[in-house]
Amino acid sequence: MSSYYPPLNYIVPPSEDGWLLKTILQKRMDISRKLLSRLKMTEQGIMLNGERIYISVKVAAGDRVEIRMEQETSEDILPQDIPFDILYEDEHLLVVNKAAGIIVHPTHGHYTDTLANGVVHYWAAKGEKYRFRPVHRLDQETSGVLVIAKNPYSHQHISEQMIAGTVDKRYAAFVHGVPASPAGDIDGPIDRDPAEPHRRIVTPDGYPSLTRYEVKEVYGDRAARVELKLETGRTHQIRVHMSSIGCPLIGDGMYRHPLYGRGPGASAGADGNAAEAVPADAQELAGIAGPEPAELPLAVQELTSEEAPVLAELSGLDPGRELTAEEAVQLAGVAGLDAAIPRQALHAVRLSFKHPVGLEELVFEAPLPPDMALLEQKLREDAGGE
Repeated sequence: MSSYYPPLNYIVPPSEDGWLLKTILQKRMDISRKLLSRLKMTEQGIMLNGERIYISVKVAAGDRVEIRMEQETSEDILPQDIPFDILYEDEHLLVVNKAAGIIVHPTHGHYTDTLANGVVHYWAAKGEKYRFRPVHRLDQETSGVLVIAKNPYSHQHISEQMIAGTVDKRYAAFVHGVPASPAGDIDGPIDRDPAEPHRRIVTPDGYPSLTRYEVKEVYGDRAARVELKLETGRTHQIRVHMSSIGCPLIGDGMYRHPLYGRGPGASAGADGNAAEAVPADAQELAGIAGPEPAELPLAVQELTSEEAPVLAELSGLDPGRELTAEEAVQLAGVAGLDAAIPRQALHAVRLSFKHPVGLEELVFEAPLPPDMALLEQKLREDAGGE
């Protein structure tokens, strides 16, 4: 015998007397065609006044319409005791503050140590049965607010809000340089890079992509904190768009500062890791080895045109590319910031949407994680000393 989640109910008002049950389900209870087909095949999926019935019947005022979804589990996900930060939970939703460094869902070749493994274990430990249904994704090295639906209806409802553009997603990021305008839109189509399919690029033939940004704080001319709002949800969208306007994210090993070029080390894996992308020898030459990056040493400030290529080679630049002494000094500063955080400085700081059942507006916020808070502190201290 099947087990069900608590039913979703609807009482037919007098104004809807005589409507088809199918119309009530689709227009008033917002049941998608896909879910409706699934409910029709479920023993107690669609009930009218406690009885299973065809959706072609007409309803009367005061009738009670109920839908029941069968309980599910993610049998293909191995439960693991992985801690995670819960921001909110009810019978329909789980909202978490994802840590950087953890993948959301198992992928080919990476079946364990994901957020999904931890969530499945958490539910099982409580004796609850839910299938892991993330409504959206965050890159492995991006932290912040993430929503997980506990049933098909909740997933459908929030997904439709995202498609309609009524979900407000805000991100905080620290970028190299300062955008030319204090606020603006980056409207650049995005698609795969033909040369490196795991990367994305802005290209006229790409998918429409829109990011809105606002500069929140500047640190001299070296860096800025920006708030970003996604109007579309392309893979790596913020990272690609900010790089396209000359302000790549600090710490991003995949979409690196143009001073690095596209030589060895320009890409650092599926998500990129700037700490790995800046070799230790280059960090030492730039004076940034150790737990706290140091001031730019005199030796780097006084690099000659003959010495500059040394830093270029150590930093993973194209060996055939020439680097002037001025560019070497700039690269040392860029590398110093990139080494100050072990991942791209990007955090999903705020998310708001309507609850799928109660329809009340929900707002979730996650403060900057420690690594980004330390980066912010460093940027302020460095800017104050200029």
